Formats: sequence, structure tokens, C-alpha cells
Amino acid sequence: MSVGLLIITHNGIGNSLIKTAVSIIGHCPLEVEIISVPLNCNPQRQNDKAVKLASKLDSGDGVLILTDLYGATPSNIARSVNTARAVNLEKSMLISGVNLPMLVRILNYPELDLKTMAQKALSGGQQGVINS
Repeated sequence: MSVGLLIITHNGIGNSLIKTAVSIIGHCPLEVEIISVPLNCNPQRQNDKAVKLASKLDSGDGVLILTDLYGATPSNIARSVNTARAVNLEKSMLISGVNLPMLVRILNYPELDLKTMAQKALSGGQQGVINS
């Protein structure tokens, strides 16, 4: 078993990020599902889809949910999934601000537990932003 990864972003951002991260790593060691949220979406429909995917991804080790922009529709959907633990989702953690360094870090440490993986994700995302 391992942590599942659910990425919820505007349009195709999540697809592009995971495709690029997997090409860098060479494979995808985690179960990943992506929801692309169009600007004119029905949030309730997207929320229902997200809850189902999160439940599917949770093999017992939990689900790390990543979203792009805190406070926007994808983030609100992710927050509702994160609170839907009673709906067959044992444990989950949510991080906003997904970026490529964050995903590469996650894919390099697929064996970590949920809490440690979330910490690695945060450090990878933050350390990947550099002013040079």
C-alpha cells in the first residue's frame, strides 16, 4: 500500500505537471488521479467526482490532495474532499500551491507515510522557488 495522490487544478495544469514530473523521474510510483476544473464548471459535480476519486485512491495509507491556487474553485473542491473523511476516506492532507519541484519530490519518496510525504511536498515546493 502507499499514499494516493489527487491533483485538483484549473484547466490542464495538473495533467501537464504530472506528465512532466513522470518524464523526469522515469515512472510514476504512486496511484494518481487528476481533476481539471474548467472555469465554467458545476462545482457540485466536480466535488462528487473528487470524493469518489479520493475514496478510490485511499488504499489505507491516505490521500495527499494537491491544488493550485488557495481559495479558488479547485481549492474549495479539495477542501470539501479533505473534510469528507466520513465518506470512506480514512485520512487525507491538503496542500495548495502545487508546482513541479513539489511533484518531483513526492515521486522520489513514494514509500513515505502521508504526514511525512506532505512535509516533503511542502519543502520541495518551497525550496524549488528561488530568486537568483
